[in-house]
Amino acid sequence: MSRSFTLQQLAALTGAGCIGFPDQLITGVNTLDEATASDLSFLANTRYIEAMKQSSAGAICVDTSAPLQEGKNYLISENPSATFQKIAELLLYASKRSGFSGIHPSAVIHPTAVIGSNVTIGPHAVIDQNAVVGSNTVISANVAIYSDVQIGTDCFIHANCTIREGTRIGNRVILQPGAVIGSCGFGYLQDKQGHHIKLEQLGIVILEDDVEIGANTTIDRSRFKATIIHNGSKIDNLCQIGHNVEIGQHNVIAAQTGVAGSSKTGKYVMMGGQVGVQGHVELGDAVLIAAKSGVSKSLSSGKYRGAPAIALSEYNRQEVHVRRLAEYAERIKVLEAKLLS
Repeated sequence: MSRSFTLQQLAALTGAGCIGFPDQLITGVNTLDEATASDLSFLANTRYIEAMKQSSAGAICVDTSAPLQEGKNYLISENPSATFQKIAELLLYASKRSGFSGIHPSAVIHPTAVIGSNVTIGPHAVIDQNAVVGSNTVISANVAIYSDVQIGTDCFIHANCTIREGTRIGNRVILQPGAVIGSCGFGYLQDKQGHHIKLEQLGIVILEDDVEIGANTTIDRSRFKATIIHNGSKIDNLCQIGHNVEIGQHNVIAAQTGVAGSSKTGKYVMMGGQVGVQGHVELGDAVLIAAKSGVSKSLSSGKYRGAPAIALSEYNRQEVHVRRLAEYAERIKVLEAKLLS
């Protein structure tokens, strides 16, 4: 389901400036090249200026430096992507809440569990003893919540998530489908015969406020204390966070990244896809790790790339030479021939 707004109404709702026909009706959103006269689009990168000029969009979100054309409608703001996103959410207002209102009759809830007000619990969800679910939280279908779990208010737990015993989840946390929170840390002892003996992981996982965990991402509980994801951090799909790891505030970690046990990150750290972080290392505030990098030692603030990860400036210098290896080899052959002649 969707709604419709005039351009003038959207400007008032977002605080954007309005240029063009104020009564233009907007009912949807789309890309610049596919938008129609009833769609809103946006320009977030100057490489798409030509596409913007050719676009049939009913209105386009742009920043203050964008070149404007006569006869087109614009919403002007400092952050056109954010303006566009807010409007998209207004237009495509279909509720996040389940079509199953309240607690579904197939859900299994232990009598000692405490369920807050206005909670939705979907089909076949299971909530074990002494668990607490805060008000306005959505528990989707087939979610398994183990004993002594605490979940805050306004959370959204998508289908097929597993939240193991003792996990502490703050407010406004989102778990995408299939996330596993509190699985066993990967810890074993070896006996004299080389057999692996499991070390029971007795700690918990803590997800603080406004954390989002991607689909099929796993976060291991610690051996004794807590694996912690601090306020505002966002972890993408298919990531692995090992036991005793501490992810700092407002980190962003892209898909297929793995962080090994007892590593720690500062605030505002960013990791690209398929990064591997060795255990027992620390990353300082605002460290940026490029995709496919391997972190084998602690790093202070800065940008890093490679395996092992080195300063991005040094990596780029080395890469210039690597790409010229064939040329260098040929030059060496010529020099050898001269020396031997």
